[in-house]
Amino acid sequence: MPIAPTLRRALPVLAPLLLLASLLAACKREPEELAGATSEPAATVRELVEHLRRDDLAGFARAAVPPADHAALETAWREGRSRWPLTELPLSQQWVPMLAALSRPGSEQALMRDFNRQFARQDKDLRDAARSLGLFGVQYLKKEGDYSPTQRLHYTQVVQTLSEWAQEAPLADPALARNTINRMAAAARKAGLASEQDLREAGMDGSLRRLAPVFTETKASFARYGLALDTTLADLRTGLVEQKGDHATVRIHYPLGNREIDSQVSLERRDGRWYLSDYLRAAERARTSMPPAGEPPAEAAPASPAPSTAAP
Repeated sequence: MPIAPTLRRALPVLAPLLLLASLLAACKREPEELAGATSEPAATVRELVEHLRRDDLAGFARAAVPPADHAALETAWREGRSRWPLTELPLSQQWVPMLAALSRPGSEQALMRDFNRQFARQDKDLRDAARSLGLFGVQYLKKEGDYSPTQRLHYTQVVQTLSEWAQEAPLADPALARNTINRMAAAARKAGLASEQDLREAGMDGSLRRLAPVFTETKASFARYGLALDTTLADLRTGLVEQKGDHATVRIHYPLGNREIDSQVSLERRDGRWYLSDYLRAAERARTSMPPAGEPPAEAAPASPAPSTAAP
C-alpha cells in the first residue's frame, strides 16, 4: 500500500494525538530557573524549603538562625517566652488548643458529630463562606496589620488562591472529613503535645521533632482536598533580586492551587552564612522579651490570618 495516501487518511486521527503528546511534553518540562538562582542567598531559601518538604521541622529551625540565636530561642521556648517557628504559621495561638482537641479520648466521634451538625453536605454555604472570607482577608491585608508592602502582596495572593481552592474543594464531604479527623487525631496523639506545659518540657527542638507527624498529616490532609502542598514545596524556585554587602533580596516563585505566587524576602549575612531577616528579628525578640506574669509569650502574636481562611 502506498505510504503517502495512508498517511493522509491517518492524519485526522493522528493530529489530535500528536497535539496531545506535545502538550503533555510541554507540561513535563522543568520550569526555567530564576535569575540568580545559583547565588548563596537564593540557595539558602531553597535549603530551608527542603527541610519543610522532608517534614524536618527541627532541621528547619537549626538552619534558619545562627547557632547562638537557636540556643536563645530554645531557652525562650522552655521559659514560655517564644513559640518560634510555630508563630510563622497562621493563627499560631490556635495550634495548642487544636492539638488538645484532637488528642482527647473519643475526639474522633465528638469532632465528627460537630462536622455533621454544622458542615456535612452544606456545599453551597461553605462555598459562599470561602468566597466571603477571601474577600474579607484581602481587604484586611490591604488596610490592617503590621505588614511590609512585599508581605501584603504575598499574603494577598495566598488568600485569593486559598479562597478559590476552597470554593471547589469537597469540604462538606463526610467521608473525607471522617478520614481526615481520624488521621489527624492519631498524629496529634503521637506528638503528645496537648498543652503549653508539654511544649515547655519538650523544648523547641524536641517539640518540633514530635510535631513532624502532625505536619506530615496536615500536608496529606490538604492533598486529599485537592491542594498539593508537597508539589508547592518541590516546585518552589528562587532567584537573586539584589545583593548589597551583607544584605540581599531573594525572589520566591511557587505554584499554589491554580495560581503562581510571586514574592520577595530579605536576607542578612552573619558569620559567612545567610539568614532571613524576619527570623533574625524573631530571635532578637526572644532574647529581649520578658512579659509580666499572666501575659502571653512575646512570640505568640497571631501571624497572618490569610493562609488558614479556608482550611478544611
